[in-house]
Amino acid sequence: MTTNLHDAALAFHALHTAGRPLVLANAWDAASARIIAAAGAPAIATTSAGVAWDLGAADGDRLDRDRALHAVATIAAAVEVPVTADIESGYAADPAGVAETVRAVLAAGAVGVNIEDAADAADTARAAYEGHAPLRPVAGQVERIAAAREAADAAGVPLFVNARVDTYLRGVGEPADRLALTLERAAAYREAGADGIFVPGAVDPETVGALVAGVQGPLNVMAGPGAPSVAELAALGVARVSVGSGIAQAAHAVVREAALELLSKGTYGPLAGGLDYGELNSLLGGA
Repeated sequence: MTTNLHDAALAFHALHTAGRPLVLANAWDAASARIIAAAGAPAIATTSAGVAWDLGAADGDRLDRDRALHAVATIAAAVEVPVTADIESGYAADPAGVAETVRAVLAAGAVGVNIEDAADAADTARAAYEGHAPLRPVAGQVERIAAAREAADAAGVPLFVNARVDTYLRGVGEPADRLALTLERAAAYREAGADGIFVPGAVDPETVGALVAGVQGPLNVMAGPGAPSVAELAALGVARVSVGSGIAQAAHAVVREAALELLSKGTYGPLAGGLDYGELNSLLGGA
């Protein structure tokens, strides 16, 4: 684990370069983090969905802060590269709670966070969110991002705050208005102290190019099957590419396929592509 959080955070910041994007293969436990790091990853990002599933919970702010950040600490302790944590909407009801979460993130050894602006089910039911659901009001999200920034600064760590804008992922507003709405939110979040902007759900080249041009800071997109390649996204000026829960979903698909074949046919086809036992055991510290 990197012991100097300040230097690790600076190193993580430096990995965000438009046209030469930081590529993140999201991990959900110590084993996946070690495997990804051994593949040459310069940093590790967690996936909140993958972490939640690993702990027997559903994604979507249903996992409590302590359990989520214990998983982050386990991942950070397992690797020697910077770790950024997906903390959903902050595991807190108010800005003060978000600040508490950020202090816990730093204690866990991570030097970056994703904070999303989608509201959970309880939030969207509140009258104050009328006209904004399924997203938080901009003013309220600005306060949460500012609280995260202030907590990290007070700790003396230049935490990379990646503000997630869920307009495209949640299909907010009319398609013709979505870009303007996204850029409005991005500008407000940057002003509040966000270092980067994350817009999952936007992958077509025209949209990505417009986001790169309009966002004043590093742009993160979430890629997967059907999305442009990393090289194509780099050419558009993207600074960070991640895959969210995609690798976790693929891994769990192998579990289901193997179990179904074993239980229905009594055969073992899906097991043929598994990692060598000795290699994996050695990677996790075995003799």
